[in-house]
Amino acid sequence: MVEVTVTPQSSLADRPVAVQVRGLSPSQLVTLRASLRDEQGEIFQSRTFFRADAAGEVDPGRHPALGGSYSGVWPMGIFWFLQPDTLFRRLVKRDVAGSPFLVRLEVFDGVRLLTGPQDQPLASCEAERWYVGPGVQRLPIREGRVRGALFLPP
Repeated sequence: MVEVTVTPQSSLADRPVAVQVRGLSPSQLVTLRASLRDEQGEIFQSRTFFRADAAGEVDPGRHPALGGSYSGVWPMGIFWFLQPDTLFRRLVKRDVAGSPFLVRLEVFDGVRLLTGPQDQPLASCEAERWYVGPGVQRLPIREGRVRGALFLPP
């Protein structure tokens, strides 16, 4: 049974996580796709192609991506190379304290440049990427023409 995991499943957006795929056939070609929907409803995606090792595993921190959104060994590449489906959109988090970005990771058999609703992943999971840690206070700043926010640790 194929399984994809993100460890830790919930983390701050600037912290590294470990992505692993297990249960594949040795040397199997797979597509690892990450996607998220931002606060305006725009979809951002990245996809990379990997060949499983002799144990049937893929680890972006050890195994090179063969192509797609990036190539080579980039442990966090699947997150760093998220691109908008609509041109000229930027990934911006407005509600930094209220909710995380939910990044869905899916593994597909073979090399998939495009995936449709009819394509079923071999495995999937979801990662939470928070922008503010627990207990951090956000204080709005308004002084003259200056606008901003002060984030105070617990």
